[in-house]
Amino acid sequence: MSPGSITSADCRFTEKDIANWNRDGAVLIENFFTPEELAPVFKDFEVLYGDKAPGAQSSARDNKKSGSIGQFEVEQFAHFDDMPFDCSPALNLLGMHPALAELARAALQAEDVHLYQSHSWAKFTGGADYDQTFHCDFKNHTLIAPSDDVRERTINIMIYATDVTNEHGAIHYVTQPDGDTVMNGRRPQFPGDAEQAKLKPLEKSGAAPAGSIFAYGIDVFHRGTNLTLPGARRFTLTASFKRAGNEMIGWSAWPYHFMKPWETIFAHATPEQLALIGIPLPGHAYWTQRTLERTKERYPDWNAEPYAGALRAAE
Repeated sequence: MSPGSITSADCRFTEKDIANWNRDGAVLIENFFTPEELAPVFKDFEVLYGDKAPGAQSSARDNKKSGSIGQFEVEQFAHFDDMPFDCSPALNLLGMHPALAELARAALQAEDVHLYQSHSWAKFTGGADYDQTFHCDFKNHTLIAPSDDVRERTINIMIYATDVTNEHGAIHYVTQPDGDTVMNGRRPQFPGDAEQAKLKPLEKSGAAPAGSIFAYGIDVFHRGTNLTLPGARRFTLTASFKRAGNEMIGWSAWPYHFMKPWETIFAHATPEQLALIGIPLPGHAYWTQRTLERTKERYPDWNAEPYAGALRAAE
């Protein structure tokens, strides 16, 4: 398959979606995942965050300064965690789904992509004032600025595990062309008040039903919005991809989180899914009898046979 082509029988996006991505720097794809796929994911969110809700009658908080469209508060990130998660394989493997990797390869025009970030995020009405100002995410994904070469860029994919209406705090964003017009091509990480006011009338909503995804680039102006429906909750998982080998981009140094439940992922992921987080595929020179044994010792439930079989075939 050539980079950017769409050929899979299970392809969940279209050439038009990729065209919209290339034009706007963002694309909303509804019903990317089925209700059957989402059911165990929703249960995992309940396991992780179900007891965090303020209550069925909770009402929206408004902490904004007069005239401000939003601000950043620690409470907005109270229920935010990086993969792997202490729950079933469903949520742990969702960000590594083959259809997401296929979308990333098409969007980035790359044969090989890596998942460099995946985090869960639960928001509840009354848990915080979730209204933010417009910003770009490259501030904490790279030490420089996003490349002009699409192959060296990133794609952030937000997966909706619940319905996300505007009352449920849907993400709002400004397309690349509109953002360029307002900012004259500039990309300050946090635009000033006058620029915020100019961006606000141009914002679009990412509201969509459960199972949908919103994909956006790290130089797209966007902002979180407040949950206003009493007792509402919003569960999302974000999966961020880059071309394998792109050292300009980063977030999670996966081994740094070695105390987290990686055994859940190793016991259930395919070799292709593990390759998304940098594990060599079967047949790679890394795999020797000793590295197989030592990795198996670390993850006893890992299915090493595909790797061992390739090693035997090469002997």
